[in-house]
Amino acid sequence: MVQSDKKRRSTRSSKMVSSPVVITRMQAIMQKEMVREFLAEFMSTYVMMVFGLGSVAHMVLGGKFGSFLGVNLGFGFGVTMGVHMAGNISGAHMNAALTFTNCALGRMSWKKFPVYILGQFLGSFLAAATVYCLFYSAIIEFSGGHLTVTGPVATASIFATYLPDHSTLWRGFLDEVLVTGMLQLCLFAITDKENNPALQGTQALVIGILVVVIGVSLGMNTGYAMNPSRDLPPRFFTYIAGWGIQVFRARDWWWVPVVAPLLGAYLGGIIYLVFIGSTIARRPQILEDSMVYEDRRIPVLPKTMPNPPMTSPLTPVSVSPINRPSVRTVPPLSDPIHLEHF
Repeated sequence: MVQSDKKRRSTRSSKMVSSPVVITRMQAIMQKEMVREFLAEFMSTYVMMVFGLGSVAHMVLGGKFGSFLGVNLGFGFGVTMGVHMAGNISGAHMNAALTFTNCALGRMSWKKFPVYILGQFLGSFLAAATVYCLFYSAIIEFSGGHLTVTGPVATASIFATYLPDHSTLWRGFLDEVLVTGMLQLCLFAITDKENNPALQGTQALVIGILVVVIGVSLGMNTGYAMNPSRDLPPRFFTYIAGWGIQVFRARDWWWVPVVAPLLGAYLGGIIYLVFIGSTIARRPQILEDSMVYEDRRIPVLPKTMPNPPMTSPLTPVSVSPINRPSVRTVPPLSDPIHLEHF
């Protein structure tokens, strides 16, 4: 009995000692930059997709409770909430096409690419599972228990985009390239501090409005996926949740929302940098250790400089080249913020 009591006490004490150690290790792991960026992309993408897919579910299942405008607002303000959640941590990309563009243009290291993509894909997949669970009974009632991809009671479009009958595959491809290019082009403009960016603190709202505007004006043809992270993980979820292989076979559309946004975002980024970014004037040079006021440079005497010798107003004062203020080029105050989203 005594030995058993000692063993129990020792195990309890070891658990009490190990708990703080585990917590400390977890905190150390959470403070690593890669981990923080992964979690930021995961959570921001999850929030965006829950709001977005939920609004699509209302349109498909709810009749008067949903509309296409509601879908645009759901995705747009879902993006806004995602930017507020992760903007200062990872940039809140929430979009594999935007992450790819930033890496391809040298604005982000390629070693972060898989971290961002994994976070986005997991967040999107989990969001699809969440919406499926929330609307399961409505989906079954609407479809009569038959989970179909096409037809009058199709429900797969709640989770992923599908090509409509009035469009062809390559027209849909060009549509996704153009729409995603517009997204990236406007995002660079919104966040470029050297140009005319959105006011500090309003970037998230302006980016959300941008998504709404794109949906209202250009969303009819393909559903404006613009984002492999928005389309591919939910499509894979529907494959394993009961809709079957048809989610990948329907008009061979599944690869377009993956490839076309990558090309479109890259082209949009290049167009902005070539036609807009390269034409922005550089800041003027200023003198080192001097104040600039109304374009007049006033040298500032160092605090440790001894008092100058008394001279007559008529006595010329020679300035040694060593004591002349040096000129240096000051880089821009800040690089453009890259809050690339959705």
